[in-house]
Amino acid sequence: MSDALPHAPAPETDTATAAPPPPWLEVHALDLEAQGVARRQDGKVVFIEGALPTERVLANVHRKKSQFEHASLTAVLRESSQRVRPACPHFGLHEGACGGCKMQHLHVGAQVAVKQRVLEDNLWHLGRLRPERVLRPIEGPAWGYRDRGRLSVRYVRKKGEVLVGFHERKSRYVADMRECRVLPPHVSALLLPLRALIGAMDARETLPQIELAVGAEVTALVLRHMEPLSTGDLAQLRAFARTHGIQWWLQPKGPDTVRVLDEGGPQLSYQLPEYGIVMPYRPTDFTQVNAHINRVLVHRALGLLDVQRDERVIDWFCGLGNFSLPLATRAREVLGVEGSEALVARSRENYRRNAAERGTHGPLAPTRFAARNLFEITPEVLVGDGTAQKWLVDPPREGAHALVQALAQLHAGGERSDWQAPQRIVYVSCNPATLARDAGVLVHEAGYRCVAAGAVNMFPHTAHVESIAQFERLPR
Repeated sequence: MSDALPHAPAPETDTATAAPPPPWLEVHALDLEAQGVARRQDGKVVFIEGALPTERVLANVHRKKSQFEHASLTAVLRESSQRVRPACPHFGLHEGACGGCKMQHLHVGAQVAVKQRVLEDNLWHLGRLRPERVLRPIEGPAWGYRDRGRLSVRYVRKKGEVLVGFHERKSRYVADMRECRVLPPHVSALLLPLRALIGAMDARETLPQIELAVGAEVTALVLRHMEPLSTGDLAQLRAFARTHGIQWWLQPKGPDTVRVLDEGGPQLSYQLPEYGIVMPYRPTDFTQVNAHINRVLVHRALGLLDVQRDERVIDWFCGLGNFSLPLATRAREVLGVEGSEALVARSRENYRRNAAERGTHGPLAPTRFAARNLFEITPEVLVGDGTAQKWLVDPPREGAHALVQALAQLHAGGERSDWQAPQRIVYVSCNPATLARDAGVLVHEAGYRCVAAGAVNMFPHTAHVESIAQFERLPR
């Protein structure tokens, strides 16, 4: 890798005339934004974009604060053994580089180790706890994994060309991308044809984004358009779909306005074959971006819950039923809880569809879905939803603070004859900070111990950290 990095000139040997030695920095860690962390001799922290732990580097400071500085890598004297050549030509620190990935210069195995360390550090520093067991990280394919994405579109009038891709690093401009190694190869191959398509459309100046969703049988592209599309533009979209084997959806306003351009094609879905589950979804629905890792994650979560046939389970933040439906293959009864009636209706439909098409996989347990304001959960709500031996909690980035606080309040109130706390909780998180906060409540206030926790590399080459943790109730 050394030929791909900036290196400092050889040191001056004439001590009588030599300039002061350069301010070399020793990088000792990597932060959540994939920046190298170093300290100056006076103790001031320097965050260095592009630097890796164990490296000795020079950096150009572009932002100064009283306690820290932000800088960019300018030269490397000693390289990390984990530094690798980025696979994507659009990755880097140079002007115009794509900002979709932040860690392509770090070996993917080291990326996973960094994310595991981030999880453990958050649990200790924010939650004041350490898991009894560190789970083996969940990881999978590092390239071509991204089944979901939002590509920005911009018509550059001065150049008469269209850009389609992710934003440039730390910029609102769209990167000049011709390929993307984290997208499935067939989607990456569409970037240049999409540029040509948009450039030829009447509405090219009012098409801000294309959202993509790769399902088991079809690839859907959602075109956001600010003005009604002309007959000619619609004809071009249909011709593009036939040529490239994709399905167009149109979005004139918010996500609720999304409609497929032509009815009758295959339906978007992903599969959980171990449980005989097929999950239909719309291209703007929230689903995991990495279908392979999601399958492993569901299997890991159900294994940690260890649901028995006589047990009732509650799936908090159930979404479309990603965990609820597999749980229904194991439990006596399942309750899935979400924040909106519309999403609950979709969950019910997915349950009915799968229950009717089980075939040799056996019946699904009775499953009910309910809408709750999950950020204003009270002890009364928990009691009203009844006792369940196991909980699956899968919140958004904000975490499940109200839920665990309500559980802690019930614990502080003592035993109840009409309700019991779950014996085991498995918490799936997309934000290690809110997981650590909620874990602290469960351990220090709600009567649980953190049995296990581990990282999930859902987004290779990015700084995004997903994780999973298991909690067991202590005897009273």
